[in-house]
Amino acid sequence: MTEGKKKELQAVADARGVIAALAIDQRSAMQKLFAQAMGREPVAVPADKIVQVKEAVSRILTPHASAILLDPEYGLPAAKKDKKAGLLLAYEQTGYAKRVPGRLPKLLEQWTVNRLVSAEADCVKVLRHYSTTSSAERNAQKHACVERVGAECADADVPFFLELVSYGEGMDDKGPQYNVNRCLKAAKPWFTDGTEPRKQKSVRSKGKGRL
Repeated sequence: MTEGKKKELQAVADARGVIAALAIDQRSAMQKLFAQAMGREPVAVPADKIVQVKEAVSRILTPHASAILLDPEYGLPAAKKDKKAGLLLAYEQTGYAKRVPGRLPKLLEQWTVNRLVSAEADCVKVLRHYSTTSSAERNAQKHACVERVGAECADADVPFFLELVSYGEGMDDKGPQYNVNRCLKAAKPWFTDGTEPRKQKSVRSKGKGRL
């Protein structure tokens, strides 16, 4: 690991070297909550409502965290409300196309790693859905996307956080629990892709459980 990446990892860690980050990079989930409360479609939720929530949460909770994870679409006004906290920015688009098999990845079209760094990101994060039972072609596309992001991060000398959400292809998200062994099996192919820390989730019968 380069000295530059070590410095940026230290920026998002506390004095013990622990990364205790506040994650509020949710977008579509917040839109749905507002839509339900306001009695309208998610696409009709004013962007400023989401921005205000992120600013409020950041202002109250960031002083108790070593870093904050935000999205560049709604989260930049909330970034680094506490100057002692580091900043991670998400590079992926929210959600996925449910009608397309494989939960294919999409990056934010108007952003690059260099642009995220210019927005004062200490680290870059990408979320990827991954299933060991997806087709080889689909999974190869996901690996290629992550490799490209890893190369961008290497060029910018910035740490790359990969968040894996493992699931069963064709399995109802509210169906049987996706067990830990399969979750760990899904993680193995990603250990040589240029990423640094990883966070992994598995789909469970009552939503998403974290490992």
